[in-house]
Amino acid sequence: MDSAVADRPRAGSGDVKMVHVSPRVDLVGRRREQEVLSRLIDSARRGASGVVVVRGEPGIGKTALLTDAVLRSPHLQCIQISGTEYEAELAYAGLQQFCQPLMCHLNKLPPPQREALSIIFGISDGEAPDRFRVALAVLTLLGEAAREQPLMCVIDDVQWIDRASRQALAFVARRLSADPVLMVFASRPLIDDVDLAGLPELSLTGLDDRAARELLTRTLPGRLDHLAYDSILAEAAGNPLALLELHRVTTPTALAGGFALMKATSAAHRVESMYSTLVPTLPAATRMVLLIAAAEPTGDVVAVRSAARLLGLDTDVAAQDAEDAGLVTNTRGVITFRHPLVRSVVYQGAEPADRRQVHQALAEVMSGAGDTDRRAWHRAHAAEGPDDMVAAELETAARHARARGGVAAASAFLTAAMDLSLNPAGRVRRALAAARDTIDAGAPDAALALLDCVQTDALAGAADLERAQGEMLRAEAAFATRRGGDATMALLSCAERLEPLDGAMSRQTYLKALQTAIFAGRLSASGAATPAKVAAACTGAPPPAGTPTTVDVLLDGLSRRFTAGCAAAAPALRQALRKFCDDAASGVADAQWYGLAGRVALDIWDQQAWSDLANRQVDALRRAGRLTLLPVALAHRAGVSVHAGRFDEADSFIEEAQSISTAIGVPAPGYIEPVLSAFRGDARRTLELVQESTESATIRGEGRVIPLVSYAEAVLHNTFEDYPKALAVTDWAVEHDDLGMYGYALVERVEAAARGGERQIADRTLAQLLERTTAGGTDMARGMAARSRALVSSGREADRRYREAIGYLSRLDVDILLARVHLLYGEWLAAERNRAAAITQLRLAHNSFAHAHATALAARAQRGLVALGHSVTPSGSGAAEQLNRQELAIARLARSGQTNSEIAEQLFISPRTVEWHLTKIFGKLKVTSRRDLRSALVDTG
Repeated sequence: MDSAVADRPRAGSGDVKMVHVSPRVDLVGRRREQEVLSRLIDSARRGASGVVVVRGEPGIGKTALLTDAVLRSPHLQCIQISGTEYEAELAYAGLQQFCQPLMCHLNKLPPPQREALSIIFGISDGEAPDRFRVALAVLTLLGEAAREQPLMCVIDDVQWIDRASRQALAFVARRLSADPVLMVFASRPLIDDVDLAGLPELSLTGLDDRAARELLTRTLPGRLDHLAYDSILAEAAGNPLALLELHRVTTPTALAGGFALMKATSAAHRVESMYSTLVPTLPAATRMVLLIAAAEPTGDVVAVRSAARLLGLDTDVAAQDAEDAGLVTNTRGVITFRHPLVRSVVYQGAEPADRRQVHQALAEVMSGAGDTDRRAWHRAHAAEGPDDMVAAELETAARHARARGGVAAASAFLTAAMDLSLNPAGRVRRALAAARDTIDAGAPDAALALLDCVQTDALAGAADLERAQGEMLRAEAAFATRRGGDATMALLSCAERLEPLDGAMSRQTYLKALQTAIFAGRLSASGAATPAKVAAACTGAPPPAGTPTTVDVLLDGLSRRFTAGCAAAAPALRQALRKFCDDAASGVADAQWYGLAGRVALDIWDQQAWSDLANRQVDALRRAGRLTLLPVALAHRAGVSVHAGRFDEADSFIEEAQSISTAIGVPAPGYIEPVLSAFRGDARRTLELVQESTESATIRGEGRVIPLVSYAEAVLHNTFEDYPKALAVTDWAVEHDDLGMYGYALVERVEAAARGGERQIADRTLAQLLERTTAGGTDMARGMAARSRALVSSGREADRRYREAIGYLSRLDVDILLARVHLLYGEWLAAERNRAAAITQLRLAHNSFAHAHATALAARAQRGLVALGHSVTPSGSGAAEQLNRQELAIARLARSGQTNSEIAEQLFISPRTVEWHLTKIFGKLKVTSRRDLRSALVDTG
């Protein structure tokens, strides 16, 4: 990591105001770009936040533009770092360099955030922190620094910063709000740069002809004829660095002829060719010192100087030679490469033996307890060939990285260990472990590539167990990328192959196969991969060797669910769910099964278990850094919030799930958003989302989405009392007995049929529903059964059933479902001419819907009240209508007595942003203290 902070301060002594930058050079042809950055700088100086990503090819002038921006910001504190290609394997290396000048503010952070940073930076030991807490800690750290003076953060060569750091910095950039912090990223134009996707961009292209001629004229030592000028300009293609470096690497004679650059094929290649010509002209000792600096990615000045001394080299003399050649800047002993391509040319152009010697020297000078991982990394690069001792050190480094939540770094260490393994067995074992970590890190395509590397050699000669494990990981990676049913048959095949080799692993693989079949559902690409057929195959799995594990009881319960039916499987499913919930409460549940257990909870109507598991699943996956599974977990948590009537909370979970999916390049779980939109009553948006989700799911073969979006559409049509459409939608929903939502689709179908005059369909559907709810035996099951019975009943029986439903659902956190029963009951009472009782029920419904912002349902309840001659407080008069979603969430938390820091922790924003929002909230509600919020928010729940 190249850092422009000249003296990197230690924790508690940081001063980010003083940075080293290259001497100012007037930029040519960049007025528009300078103006964009100047406006952002002025905004930060006035207290606003800002972010921009500067993109352009190598040599196009990104670093020069950023340097110019820093020099134009004398009233701002500034942090400058630059990524390097060789640090991308080290988890949080970039973030550590970024935060180092800010560590004087570490003690101001809330304890959980302070602990998170201390663990990932190696200051203290502890369990791997939630990576979102790490990012939030950085956000808070920036906010604390910016309290003293507005702050500008310049992150150059983002493409070389390690993934964990890049994701954290992108998280921070997206959540800057009230803090006077400007973040300026610079990166090459990458197709798959998902981390920074969606942030404002400033594109740098080649200089126009006029500017290029001006720069060339300034650069050349003499005059050229116009043909030579034109030839050079055409070859440089407006690349400023190519024009600036021209005179350093060629002779006046060659320049005059105009042929200096004719061999290059691109601007980046031209610049690299120039440096490749210049570096070999330096003294051998200078090249060696530069190689040491290039090989140490963290920019550790002490390590570079110590390694140089070990090799008998004079760092100061070498640095001066390189600075005279225009390759580096040397300030107070800190060697900073003038351009990332210089570092690349120095390292890649060195003899392999020299690179190994340099890495060995760096490994030897890293003797501290906190240097074990870096030492292993350098020893790996110093190895001349396979070396099991170094491979073992890398495995240890992988364990350390995984403990810090750096599963991507763990994969990188294991991949290096694989390459250094002496025997095929060790190579295969490490390759499989690396692939496992790579999948968990959210890079399934990279895992497939890794498995491809060992497929033809080591795996071919591996034991049957390892080959089966390799195929299992390949199927998991394919499933993580495309969801769908393609992976199911591969997993079944692996499970069968594992039967004689490892019974427990075989059963686990059978469960994975059934899980993927449930995901694919009715859209399975193969008729043999339907849940029912896969479940039938699972019944042939080897029996448990001892006391059944959670995997064992889940497999048996789900196999019975799809072969014998929901009612018959209910006892086994309850046992499996109870065992998994016990594991979750003890912290020993395997994170990969949470989603499946959650759907079991829905299937047997266990609302409390579904809610508890949704919360625990998100927490467990965050701690483990398993980003591949986290978006689906967040979708479950959003679903719990929807039924509870906390739509703003659901919004935040959906947004987070989408952000993570985008960041790691996996399909976003888009099936909860239509449900939320339906309960809100936004007809147009709901139907759009249903269509988008259905099309996307069909392409991916993710059939489990169909019942969810069908449920959303049925809720929408029932809300607007369009019962024929609701009935038609549920026709499709109940065609297949999907795990989880099938019972809820039956509930909507009973309502549509009963209210739409289709009594036979209503009775038939009710019978199906009662079979399930009776087997479920929970408050949710009894409440939904009573609701549905009321709809097909009359007189005292209907009244009793409505009251029964309200009684059961009142015990649960399902306010929006309860309010719908109040609405149905109130409408029935009105039809029965029981005005007073109807008003009571409709008011209860209206209040709940209004608080949740379920607009269409609230309007329907209001119409019912008006028809009964009852006045209703106009919508929009309460606090809920005056505040936006984030303001309302902050106000409610503040009302409950939480501090700004505690609110910030929950909502993933900075304490300063909370403070800024509270100022606006107080103004809108005309209150002056948090105590006043209790009365001001009385209508918001």
